[in-house]
Amino acid sequence: MARREACVSIPHLNREITIVGGGLAGLSLASALRLHQVPVTVLEAGNYPRHRVCGEFISGVSGETLSALGIVGLFEDALRHRSLAWYDGGRLIHRDRLENPALGISRYLLDERLRHHAESLGVTVKTGVRVLPEPRDGLVWTAGRRPRNGPWLGLKAHVREIPKSADLEMHAGKNGYAGLAGVEDGWTNICGLFQIDRTIHAVGADLLAAYLEVGGNRELAGQLRDCEWKQHSFSAVAGFQLGRQIPLPGLLALGDAESMIPPFTGNGMSMAFQAAELAVGPLVSWSRDERSWQEAANAVRAAVKRKFKRRLAISGALHPILLGTGGRSLLQSLASASLLPFQPMLALIR
Repeated sequence: MARREACVSIPHLNREITIVGGGLAGLSLASALRLHQVPVTVLEAGNYPRHRVCGEFISGVSGETLSALGIVGLFEDALRHRSLAWYDGGRLIHRDRLENPALGISRYLLDERLRHHAESLGVTVKTGVRVLPEPRDGLVWTAGRRPRNGPWLGLKAHVREIPKSADLEMHAGKNGYAGLAGVEDGWTNICGLFQIDRTIHAVGADLLAAYLEVGGNRELAGQLRDCEWKQHSFSAVAGFQLGRQIPLPGLLALGDAESMIPPFTGNGMSMAFQAAELAVGPLVSWSRDERSWQEAANAVRAAVKRKFKRRLAISGALHPILLGTGGRSLLQSLASASLLPFQPMLALIR
């Protein structure tokens, strides 16, 4: 009996893991680690709840992954998106349906749910804490993109009463693209990625409509200006590059801090959860003193690279096609001839 009680007490000897960044990857990883009795502290620079520049639909993640992380119940009331429509310069070029529905939920709601869930499991979440990246044993960096000079501007807002012909819409233009997806309480998230244009002098929320208009999506821009906007939902972010990020040597990075997939894929949120799932096993082993930190970190990096290598390469190749005049013309021609290989392309980036 005494030996059995000693075994039960072993989890209390597990080494603590510190996660810097309380977004999707950080909070879901923290929750999963607590299921294995690992002590976890999450350090978040911001506060909850808050709006983020994000497509706010989850496409490509399995129920098994969400269950393994212990968070599947947080999505019970999320919208299920199946239909999609693809526009170019305001002209409809393709309609389709998703075999597996995408989950529609705002980051404002989801991050708050994840925080409460993590804390209910015993995670210590500290907000308003800024730390510098410092490679060390037991530290996981999930604090999002690393600021870098880049040509992109991300803009997002929640609106009501905007006409939609499908659950998910993508509107391509000559300067970027924007996606529309329903979230909770009847709001629609409109989120766009655009090439920074210094000739556009709009400020604040009007930036979103201005970039759409310059890109050739004038009808959508006009509809957006006539909509009800959710207070404080407009968000903007700049100073980033897509693809693999370059963390400090020795720093274990996950989520957007490790790689940023072009947003037209609708796969960024899924990748955050999938990366967290891949990290759990090696990190639990380190916490139990079954392997060194270097071994655990290398195992996580290798698993993440294997998982995402193909989709990052393919999405990186498709991204400039969506923005180039020749590429967009080709896609329009294929769509007109009913030859656009949408489902095969979707499978390659999942």
